[in-house]
Amino acid sequence: MNTVDLGPSNVGGDNPPFIVAEIGSNHNGDMDLCRDIIDAAVGAGTDAVKFQSWTEETLISEEEYQRNTEYENKKKHFGTLREMVREYQFTPDQHRTIQEYCQEQDITFCSSVFSEQEADLLEELDVPFYKIASMDINNLPLLDYVARKGRPMIVSTGMATMAEIEQAVHTIQEAGNNEIVLLHCVSVYPPDMDLLNLRNMETLQTAFDVPVGFSDHTLGTSIPLAAIARGACVVEKHFTIDKDLPGWDHAISANPEELEMLVEEGNRIHRALGSTVRTVSQAELDKRVQFRRSAIAQKPLEEGETLTKGKVAFKRPGSGVSPDEFDYAEGQQVTDSVKEGHVIHWHHLDGDRHEE
Repeated sequence: MNTVDLGPSNVGGDNPPFIVAEIGSNHNGDMDLCRDIIDAAVGAGTDAVKFQSWTEETLISEEEYQRNTEYENKKKHFGTLREMVREYQFTPDQHRTIQEYCQEQDITFCSSVFSEQEADLLEELDVPFYKIASMDINNLPLLDYVARKGRPMIVSTGMATMAEIEQAVHTIQEAGNNEIVLLHCVSVYPPDMDLLNLRNMETLQTAFDVPVGFSDHTLGTSIPLAAIARGACVVEKHFTIDKDLPGWDHAISANPEELEMLVEEGNRIHRALGSTVRTVSQAELDKRVQFRRSAIAQKPLEEGETLTKGKVAFKRPGSGVSPDEFDYAEGQQVTDSVKEGHVIHWHHLDGDRHEE
């Protein structure tokens, strides 16, 4: 499987998981709050912070605005859909301001692109890669347009069939872009556990031979950590500094403590996964002497005596004749007496097999 260069890091293969704090619209249109969330993501050790590049005009139709004018949940929805979109949209000036702040804080700025004009804006900002949200996996004109920018693309697969995912990958590749990362995703906030199907990550990697990660909408950290244990190369997690803030996604987002745990434990899991090649570490080799068994004299063994299985037991330590080598030792003559309960070494015997 090829790796993909996301700018600050390569993903896939043996590379550590790339952790993306999805701020999205959790800035609530307040750039001071946005900076505070970025600071918390930096403090947690996150690789990147991600936003959503859409405006009142590029995301939602007039019919949809007219249909959504009132909500029961006043904490999550403070007004009409139009009012919320207008408040939470990420303007071009805000893009530039926040990207500059991310550069100052030494964290990667990235964003989901929802239209061609926003793709052009992100191109102007020289982002290291583009993110395509699950809702646009069948938006083939947008996929083609973004792919022709020639930058890596991370594509979420929520709500999509395998046929739709194949069509999306084919569209990107036909545009001359093979730098693709797919994210397994379930577009429910939060999803039930029986909807997650993390083994789908292996299905996607087998089918498309690209790096595969996980876009997480669950509560807590156990599921994204499980995804890392199954090989997720990128993990995207909604993030806030306060789950009790008003807005769309704060309640289902990770807080700073959870994000820090995801980063730290994710890296530990990655290190623990290691290699598929079976090796025995020097630390384990050293333990063999302490924990394995050797032939032990059941009674005093005198010089000239023939060694037989009935005269030994196998006990710790593992510094002498081992159980799997005893067939070579049996029948040999004792050349150096051994006390009862002591380890039998090869130098006690007259055979050709000797310790190194």
